[in-house]
Amino acid sequence: MLKLKYTIAALLTAGLGLVQAQQTPAPAQDGPVLITGATAHIGNGEVIENSAVGFAEGKIVYVGPADGANASEYTRVIDADGKHVYPGFIALNATLGLVEIDAVRASNDIEEVGHFLPNIRSIIAYNAESQVVESMRPNGVLQAQITPREGRISGTSSVVQLDAWNWEDAAIKTDDAIHMTWPNSLTRKRWWMGEGRGFKPNDKYATEVEEVGAFIDQAKAYLKGVQSPRNLALEAMKGIFDGSQKLFVNVNGAKEITDMVRFMEAHAISNVVIVGGEQADAVAGLLAEKKIPVIVSRPHRLPETDDAPIKKPFTLASELAKKGVLVGIDVSGQMERMNTRNLPFYAGTVAAYGMDKEKAVALITGNAARILGIDDFTGTLETGKDATLFISEGDALDMRTNQLSKAFIQGRDISLETHQTELWDRYSEKYSGK
Repeated sequence: MLKLKYTIAALLTAGLGLVQAQQTPAPAQDGPVLITGATAHIGNGEVIENSAVGFAEGKIVYVGPADGANASEYTRVIDADGKHVYPGFIALNATLGLVEIDAVRASNDIEEVGHFLPNIRSIIAYNAESQVVESMRPNGVLQAQITPREGRISGTSSVVQLDAWNWEDAAIKTDDAIHMTWPNSLTRKRWWMGEGRGFKPNDKYATEVEEVGAFIDQAKAYLKGVQSPRNLALEAMKGIFDGSQKLFVNVNGAKEITDMVRFMEAHAISNVVIVGGEQADAVAGLLAEKKIPVIVSRPHRLPETDDAPIKKPFTLASELAKKGVLVGIDVSGQMERMNTRNLPFYAGTVAAYGMDKEKAVALITGNAARILGIDDFTGTLETGKDATLFISEGDALDMRTNQLSKAFIQGRDISLETHQTELWDRYSEKYSGK
C-alpha cells in the first residue's frame, strides 16, 4: 500500500512537471518608448521609410520620419535600423483559447448544445493561459476575435489581446458580434447510397431559412413586449436590431449570399459581415453597394467546388478588394487554432497572387479592425491609438523573415518566449555539442 502511495505521488509530480503555465503577462508601460530607423507599415496601405514610432502610457504619440522625433523626450530608444515595425496582427473569427487539446473533451469549449444560442458568450470560456494562445505572439498575432462554433446561431464573440492574466484582462471589446451559419441550398450526395458524388438540391433549404426568420420575428416580438418570463436567447438578439452588435454570417454560395442579403434587408438587420464567401466574387457588386465586408476563409486550402480554379482561394481576397469590398481573412478550418500563427503567411500568399503587399498587410491589421469596429483605437500605427505593435527583422508576411525582436501590447513590453521557444533552446544546446 505504501509503495502504491509513493508510485501515485511520483506520477502526479511527473505530470505536474509537464504542465507549464504561460509567460507572465507584462506590466504596464513605465516610460515613453521610441522606435527609430525601421520601415513602418502603417496598416492602411501606407509605408514610412526610416521612421520613428513613439508611444507613452500605452498610446502612440508620434508616427513619422525619424528626423521629426525628439529622442530626448523618451526614456527608452530602440534602434530598429533595417528592421520593420507593424501594427499587431488581428485574427478574425478565431477559436483561440476555447480548445487546448482537441482529444481532451474537458478542454473543449468551442460549442454548446442547441441551434439558436445567441446568448452563449465565448469570452467566458476563453483561457488566457493557453499555450496555444501564447504561441501566436512570436509571429506578430497580438489580438483576436474569439468566436464560438456550430449551431444555426452559435453565440457571441469578443475581441481580446493575447497577453493577459484572465479573460477580464484580455477583453478589449466584449460581445462585439453574434455568429450564425446560413442554410445551404445544396447538400452533398450520399455516394454510399448510390447517389454518386458532388451536390444535390437541399429540399429543406426553404424550411431552414423560414426557421431563421421565425426566430428573428420571435426575438423582435419578445423585445417589444413585457419580456416575462425572461428568455436569454431572445434577449441576446437586441444588439443586432439596434446596431450595437454586428451579425457575422457564415455563407459561401452566390445564391445563398444573395438570399441572405435580401433576407437581412427584409428584417431590418444592417450590420452584417460575411464569413467564408467562397462565391462572393460573383456578387461582389451587390456586396460593395450594400457595404458588406467579407472575411475570406483560409487562403491555404482547396476550393470548395470541383469546377473552381485551383488557385481561387489565393486570389479571392484580391478580386473582392478590386471590386470595392472591404476584405479580411481568417484561418478557420482544420487545426485552426494551431494554424492561426500562420495568419501573416496567408496574407503573404494573397499578396503573391495579385494584391499589393501593403494592402495585404491591411487585411490582418487596418481592415480587420474596421470589420470588428475597433479601428478607433487599434489596427493601424496612428497617434492616439493603442501601442499594440511589433518589430520584425524583415518582411512579416514572409515566414523566412518574420523574426520578431520586440512586441508591445498597449505599450507593454511582452514576452516572446513560449513552450516551443523553450524547447528550441533546450535542444539547440543539446545538439550544439556543449
